[in-house]
Parts: sequence; structure tokens; C-alpha cells
Amino acid sequence: MKAQSSSLTINQRPDGQVAGSAYACAHHGELIQGAFEWHDGSLRRALVSLPLRSKHAFATFKPDSQIGVRVQPTDRHKAARAAELALQKLNLNVHGGSLEIRSDIPIGHGYGSSSADVVAAVKAVFDAFGRTASATIASEIAVAAERASDAIAFEETSVLFAHRDGIVLEYLGGDLPPLALISFKSSDASPISTTALSRARYNADEIQAFRCALSAVRRAVLYQDPMLLGRAASLSARISQQHLAKNGFSRAQEVADRHGASGLQVSHSGSLFGIMMDASQPKLNARLSAIALDIQNAGFTDVEQLSISAEHNFDDR
Repeated sequence: MKAQSSSLTINQRPDGQVAGSAYACAHHGELIQGAFEWHDGSLRRALVSLPLRSKHAFATFKPDSQIGVRVQPTDRHKAARAAELALQKLNLNVHGGSLEIRSDIPIGHGYGSSSADVVAAVKAVFDAFGRTASATIASEIAVAAERASDAIAFEETSVLFAHRDGIVLEYLGGDLPPLALISFKSSDASPISTTALSRARYNADEIQAFRCALSAVRRAVLYQDPMLLGRAASLSARISQQHLAKNGFSRAQEVADRHGASGLQVSHSGSLFGIMMDASQPKLNARLSAIALDIQNAGFTDVEQLSISAEHNFDDR
């Protein structure tokens, strides 16, 4: 229920404890990531995330009279910092509280676990005071808290997001087309610290390729075209392979090609692969099962079937 404390609206639980809660979804890496021209002619590092609704981080924030945010688990330092920045953004006479993060998102492989923690924390702080953190505000705070973030706060709204600046370079005009995804990792995949990665230095040909990939994503969203989206993702994945190589990339591409997939998608700063399929294809479940079997036989691990902008019960006509 809502309670009034001076001029401040707060969320009060039945036991009288003030608390806010929120969640943020994971992502499965990026469709495209690179350097893109902005309206002022400058190049900005940016990405289009591939949202993943099946995995989440959930945050609960309880404000109190102490200074600073205490967090559980204690290693979620970025989420605690984001909560403190959210309190500053609200500009209230509250400077601390307790934050709890619960998550089923794997850490260190490109699912956006840290960003999901951070975005959920920001939204929970705002919720504790009866406010809503917009995607723009949540993203700005996320970048301030972890130096680079992604477009998790925008959920399934397709945006070209400058992940080091915390700004949207372009709204792409709608949701992604319905996709099915076979997700997997190489057998030697280990967690990657994104803060330890050096920035990719793209050449002129790669920057031109990113321009083409972005144009393809725009049209894929406009016309709900999974094949065109897959071609854009495959192009970006090939460029990524030159800067953060993944073992088994050529084998994964061969499987995707053999099954007529829309494309091959990767986490550009993680270990994830994804073979993209049009979710409206006939006999989709049989196709996905065949791809998954081939991927396992090729030596990959953690193989699972996911849906993007589509229902989980795929048509099996």
C-alpha cells in the first residue's frame, strides 16, 4: 500500500517495512556491436542487445537512516553503487539502505548479469519511493555505476545504445521479429571479465560494414524479417571474431549454414553463440532439435533452446 511521509510517497509493506522491488531481464549478447556514426558526425561505440526474457535479476531495496547501501550478496558492488546513484538522482534526504539481489543469470558469459543487477537495483530504489525509473534514467545510472552497460533497461524495445555513454543513438522503430535461438558455448568457455577487455580498434572497412549491418537491422525491425536480422548479426559476429576470437566459430557457422538458419549471433564480450531461426517456420521444433544435436556433436556445451519475441510453444506444423 501507499503511505505518505511529509511530501514523500513511499511503498510500505503490510509489516510496515518500506521497500521497493523490481526486476530486469538478461540478454543473449548482441545482434550487432561496433562503431556507428551519430548525428554530429562522430563515431560512437554502440550495440543492439538481444533481450532474453527467460532469465532475470530481481532486486529489493529497503531505505533506512544509515549512510551508504549494503548489498547481499556482498560481491554485487556495482549494484550497490547504482542504488546509491539512484538515491542521489531522486535528491531525497535518504542516503542509504539495504539491497538484496537474486538472479538466475549466469555470470561472465555475456548474458548481461551485471547490467541486470544494476538496472533492477535502480528500479527498486525508485519503486521504494513510489517513483518509476525510465529506461533512459536507468541506463544513464547503469553506465555511471559500471562504466559500460547495455540496453537491458529498454527490454524488448529495439535501440542502438551507446554502451559507454549511456545514451540511445537511435530508436529502431519496434520490437524484434519473432526468433527461435539455439544457445551454446564452446567446450573450453570460461567466464570473461568485461572490465578487463581492451576496446576493439575497428578499421575503415569494419566501420562501413557496421553501417550496412545497422541498415539491415532497421529494415528487419520494420518488416519483421528474421532472415535479414540474422544476416546483420552474422556480419557483426564475423567482425567480433577478429577482436575477441571464440573457439569453434567456423564449426558453429557451418552448422548454421547447413540448416538454413537466419544467422549466427554472439556475445561480443562473452562466450555465447546463438543460431537464429525464424520462429514462424514450419516444423520448427524438429529443425531446432536437429540443430541442437549437430551442435552437441560438434563439441559445444550448454546447448539450450530459447525464444526471442515469440511464444515458447513453437508451431510444429
